[in-house]
Amino acid sequence: AIVNVEKSPGQCEFCRIVAGTLPTRKVYEDDLFLAFQNRLDWFPSMLLIVPKEHMTQEDLWGSGDVLARLGRLAVDLGTERCPDGFRVLSNFGPDAMQTQHHGHLHVIGGAHLGLYVRNPIGR
Repeated sequence: AIVNVEKSPGQCEFCRIVAGTLPTRKVYEDDLFLAFQNRLDWFPSMLLIVPKEHMTQEDLWGSGDVLARLGRLAVDLGTERCPDGFRVLSNFGPDAMQTQHHGHLHVIGGAHLGLYVRNPIGR
């Protein structure tokens, strides 16, 4: 089920994780970013990487330097944890199953990932 996308930094699940008020399994942290294990376990490696500052997905992708640094971190963690390949994903809106308003990247891998998207319409 899709949850409501949270828009307020005070109510944001990722902001609470960054603040340490929600538990998580951190894999990386610096002054700007936090990377942690996704609680979903669809693939052997499922990381979420978030800027510590609350920003929307759209703001993150328009941020230039922040996105470039976040992308570099995603590639470094993906290469380290999934040497045979990985994907870096970002969801925008309910059709893409975005559940958190706080900008973030997914790094998934550790197994053969298959096709990008299964086309249910058959086009």
